[in-house]
Amino acid sequence: MGPRTRTPAELLPLPVSEFQILLALADAERHGYGIRQEVASRTGDEVQLGPGTLYGSIKRMLASGLIEESDERPDPEFDDERRRYYRITAFGRAVATAEARRLERLVAQARRKRVLGRPEPA
Repeated sequence: MGPRTRTPAELLPLPVSEFQILLALADAERHGYGIRQEVASRTGDEVQLGPGTLYGSIKRMLASGLIEESDERPDPEFDDERRRYYRITAFGRAVATAEARRLERLVAQARRKRVLGRPEPA
């Protein structure tokens, strides 16, 4: 079954590393090290993707159609030609949205149970 025949819900819950990579690519194409830097910066170093986790996740995400390798390259004077750049696909964006909504529902449940902050009105 190819990635185009699956629904985003079938991939949930996403591993934290994959969700963080999708978030890193949601607003810009990035190479592997750039993804690592963006995730660490955005999470205040709470999430740090080691090379094995990062590139293992990228390999799985490419195979499942969540991300794709970009053909576009920055100016060669400012970039190493060996770097591979990645971008989120439409399917990847749909999966990221579905995962964010799933997490949002979990937080709402935690609030209703008074585990987190004030309960939301029902």
